[in-house]
Amino acid sequence: MLEVKNLSKSFGNYKAVDDLTFTIDKGQIMGLIGQNGAGKTTTFRLILNFLQADQGEILWNGRHLSDKEYNIIGYLPEERGLYPRITVQEQLIYFARLRGKTKKEILPKIDEWMEKFQVKGKKSDKVKTLSKGNQQKIQLIATLIHEPDLIILDEPFSGLDPVNAELLKDGIMDLKEKGSCVIFSSHNMDNVEKICDHLIMLNNGRAVLKGDVHEIRESFGRTKVFLESDLTKDEVAQMPGVTSVIEQDQRYLEITVDDPAVGKTIFNQATTEGYIPMFNQQPPTLEEIFKMKAGDRHE
Repeated sequence: MLEVKNLSKSFGNYKAVDDLTFTIDKGQIMGLIGQNGAGKTTTFRLILNFLQADQGEILWNGRHLSDKEYNIIGYLPEERGLYPRITVQEQLIYFARLRGKTKKEILPKIDEWMEKFQVKGKKSDKVKTLSKGNQQKIQLIATLIHEPDLIILDEPFSGLDPVNAELLKDGIMDLKEKGSCVIFSSHNMDNVEKICDHLIMLNNGRAVLKGDVHEIRESFGRTKVFLESDLTKDEVAQMPGVTSVIEQDQRYLEITVDDPAVGKTIFNQATTEGYIPMFNQQPPTLEEIFKMKAGDRHE
């Protein structure tokens, strides 16, 4: 279990992390979100002891992290870095040995992980001969191959196409099932929503949202209605409590209301003639909540 307690870090007069507290239990995934400069990467560097905190503490299973315990961490920095002139196999063995693993332990796993991430290339290929996407996969494998207990991923989906992003999600979920704690940052709210158990949103170094992803969304109320019926956009827009109506591809209406109770009024009006193809009332998406909170500088 990772515990971060009252963590703060300033650079001159700029407070990058401000009294941050959270816990990640074994087998849980936490998303750390926020605008550029919100404090996400600084938080990772404090956990990894790359930076010294001004105050607060970081505990792993109730104890401060020792040099030995840093070997159980897998870290993928936002700024990737590989050695282009050595082979894939040499690369992976080198990084694993930095984490206390032996060549004998890692060598049998290389083929398995290259197959898992569908790397186009051989382990005997030099890294510089691989495409950019496959180089990124090698960096991901180097982060995960020693099956760390704590995984820190800084923008892991950056530059990945949807197929390869799905492969990464599968790799993260496999390690979660084995009990790893995972914390990652991402600007892709869809990825955060799909795989995270919990999230924290930072704004100017402070946590402005924290908790279970589903509960956070529900706390904003079911103010989004998706409607396919005989009602026109103009008819819906004139209803009391409707704040906006967007027609999506001339197939259905995306409606925002100021009170979830307005959804019942819309439903009753839409179903006066009976069956309608679609009525779905949901809370705002995580991306919409992100935009709302990121714009609030006074939280």
